[in-house]
Amino acid sequence: MDKINIGKTAFINPMPVVIAGTHSNEKPNFMAVGWISSVNLNPPLIAIGIGSHRCTAKGIEESGEFSICVPDASLLEKTDYVGVVSGNKVDKSGVFDLFYGELKKAPMIRECPICMECRLYQTVKLPTHTMFIGEIMGTYTEEKYLTDGKPNLTKINPFTLTMPDNNYWSMGDPIGKAWNIGLKLKQK
Repeated sequence: MDKINIGKTAFINPMPVVIAGTHSNEKPNFMAVGWISSVNLNPPLIAIGIGSHRCTAKGIEESGEFSICVPDASLLEKTDYVGVVSGNKVDKSGVFDLFYGELKKAPMIRECPICMECRLYQTVKLPTHTMFIGEIMGTYTEEKYLTDGKPNLTKINPFTLTMPDNNYWSMGDPIGKAWNIGLKLKQK
């Protein structure tokens, strides 16, 4: 089968959808984010990519703090909403029930199964976006989202985003154990 060139698309995998929170214009502000990745183990660092012109980007730069909250599928409509309206034009501070941990400019969402508060570690300016790397200072959840003390994706029920078709997708069942299933080939 011949491969065909479909252009310069960078969207090859579903992206987890999270909600980034910070203070902007002296109030809590949130936006949906699809560009996110863990980038370092110790210290625990996580990176998000946000359009440099966005209100949330300016808030993170000014405050040096932000949160990353993992919504479940029941929050799909609210998550999409905070991604399509600008904090420069709409006050999004009342969309969710908020709480704070140690950091006072990293508002978190009580309805989200998992929330992380981050202190800005590094900023990387890119042509259209800014990559914010945050050190995770605390992760908050509830016992009902854990199995054996670890987050359980089935209980959390997160969702993903695919581009360029712009669809949200629910998670499926596990298909194999990481760093284990490939060992069968090593034995041959």
